[in-house]
Amino acid sequence: MSAYAALTTAGYRACTRDKTTLFFTFAFPLVFLVVFGLIFHGQTVEESGRPYINYIAPGVLSWGIGNAAVFSVGFTLMQWRRDDVLRLIRMTPTPLSAVLASRYVLATGIGAVQAVLFVSVSLLPVFGLQPAARWPLVLPVLVIGITAFLAIGVIVGSSASTPEAVAAVANCLMVPMAFLSGSFFPLDSMPTWMQNLSYVLPLRYLNDGISGALTGDGTTGHIALSCGVLAGFAVVLCVVAARTFRWSNKS
Repeated sequence: MSAYAALTTAGYRACTRDKTTLFFTFAFPLVFLVVFGLIFHGQTVEESGRPYINYIAPGVLSWGIGNAAVFSVGFTLMQWRRDDVLRLIRMTPTPLSAVLASRYVLATGIGAVQAVLFVSVSLLPVFGLQPAARWPLVLPVLVIGITAFLAIGVIVGSSASTPEAVAAVANCLMVPMAFLSGSFFPLDSMPTWMQNLSYVLPLRYLNDGISGALTGDGTTGHIALSCGVLAGFAVVLCVVAARTFRWSNKS
C-alpha cells in the first residue's frame, strides 16, 4: 500500500505540475466541444431529429477520456522503461499491480474531472444540453471505458521506445477511431460501411454508453450492453497488455 500511495502521489504531482499535459488533457478536447457546439448550435440531425449537442457532448467527452487514458499511461511507461525507473521498481518489493493501479486511479480521477467539466460547459444556454434523469449511469460506463483504454495505453507504452513513437502510434489509433466511432459526427449520417466498421471499435461503445446515460438516447438495456461490450474489450486488451508489458528495453 505504501508503494501504491507513493506512486499515486508522484503521478498526481507530475500531472498537475505539467502545464502542457493539463492543456491537452482538459482544454484541448474542450476546444472541439466548443467549436462543434457553436457550429451546429440549434441544429438537429436530419436522420434522427435530435439536437447535434446530444451527439457532440458525449462523443467529444468519450474521445477526450479515451485519449487521456491512452496517452498518459503510454508516455509514462515508455519514459519509466527508457530511464530504467521500472527496472529499479522491479528490484523493490513493489508489485506490477501497484504500478498499474496507481495509473488507473489517476486516470479515473482525470476522467471524472473531464466529465464534470464537459457536462458543465454543455449545460450552458449557448449549447443547451438537456441531461436525462439517468445521467448517474455515466459513472460505470466511464470506469469500464477507462479500463479498456488504459490497457491500450499499456500496450502502446510497452511497444514504443521514444516519445515520438508513442505519439505516432497513439494518434494513429485514436484519431481515426474518433471519426469512425461517431465522436465528432453522428454515426446516423455516415455511410453504412463506416457504421458497420464502428462495431469493432471500443470507442463506439463508450460513446453509446455515455450518450445513453447522459442524453437518454436508448434504454437502460442499451447502456448495459455498451458496458458489457466495453468490459469484453477491457478483458482482452488487459490480457494483451500483460503479455506485452516490459520492465526495461532489454527485456
